[in-house]
Amino acid sequence: MKGKLVRLKNSPLLQFLRKHKKYAPLLFFIGGFIFDTLTLGRMDRTYDLVVLCSHMTTLTITLYLFNLADDGKWKNTLLERIESYFPLAIQFFFGGLSSAYVIYFSRSVSISKTASFFVILVALLFANEFLKKRISNKYLQFSIYFFISFTFFAFMIPVLLREMGHFIFICSGLVSLGITLTLIITIYKKSPSTRAEIHLGKLITLIISIYLCINLFYHFKLIPPVPLALQTGIVAHNVSVKNNTYMVTYEEKKPYIFWRDHRSKFVRSDNKPVYIFSSIFAPTALKKSIIHRWQWYDDVKKSWITYDNISFNITGGRNEGYRGYTYKNNVKAGLWRVQVITQEELVLGIIEFEIIMDSNEAPKRLVKKAF
Repeated sequence: MKGKLVRLKNSPLLQFLRKHKKYAPLLFFIGGFIFDTLTLGRMDRTYDLVVLCSHMTTLTITLYLFNLADDGKWKNTLLERIESYFPLAIQFFFGGLSSAYVIYFSRSVSISKTASFFVILVALLFANEFLKKRISNKYLQFSIYFFISFTFFAFMIPVLLREMGHFIFICSGLVSLGITLTLIITIYKKSPSTRAEIHLGKLITLIISIYLCINLFYHFKLIPPVPLALQTGIVAHNVSVKNNTYMVTYEEKKPYIFWRDHRSKFVRSDNKPVYIFSSIFAPTALKKSIIHRWQWYDDVKKSWITYDNISFNITGGRNEGYRGYTYKNNVKAGLWRVQVITQEELVLGIIEFEIIMDSNEAPKRLVKKAF
């Protein structure tokens, strides 16, 4: 046994980490992000589910081990040799899970009020690099753990149950809250150093406050409706369906514009309909009603006026997203936007454009693309 411990202590990996200890937090942060970026695809894939569940489970175990290490619980065991690497492991899993959420949320986030939650995730992802010296702070440690745990179950439970909505979101939060409080109370009972460092009531109050804040974000529709994601949103001149292929004719944007496919100025001619085409990713077998909310900007009232709410049902499972379209004949010139939302009015994305009615202008860079 002693020989194995010596070999472990002198392993190339541990020697490398000791030599570059100063840069270890950054390397673990980058490693977690790159690993997820290269390997994660669909959140309902078996591989993705296994990776995220493994990350979450291992993070929970490592937090337990780390918080009992100060009490000498792992003395004269194999774990004693790797105690100093528990903070790096915690940082790796914090970074890995945060980057996974950023990857998934970025597919569904709208440049609107839902962006605020996305910004929090990105901030947490990059702040993780600087947490090494503060990771021993148990208030900070468990706050981040709970936030990451809540987000994890907000993804996982809808995927596993193939249902989503207010009730499912509340259940996700309660499951996360129960697991986090169980972990905290278990460590508190087993670790004298933890009892000396924290006030249990204060920590539980902090966790419950975060729980309430996340639910307020959800109530005010500041959280994108994961696991749904708007993959494509286009204002088009025509949409036709043949042999399960959607042919979309639209004005292509300029090459340097990367955040949308279509030209923002829509030249309407001959009173033809204006189409909105969207493709929405949803996990396999998840069914949901989606709404295209057509709104026109009133310059006099300085507000958006809703002209139509057109709904259709989607069923998840297609890699490129469930395709659908709506159209309107009765439109005015001016600024328009179509909100792609759920029945609960959670925003998947917003398609913005300006309708121009001028007989002297013709559509520019018309293309026809198959979806």
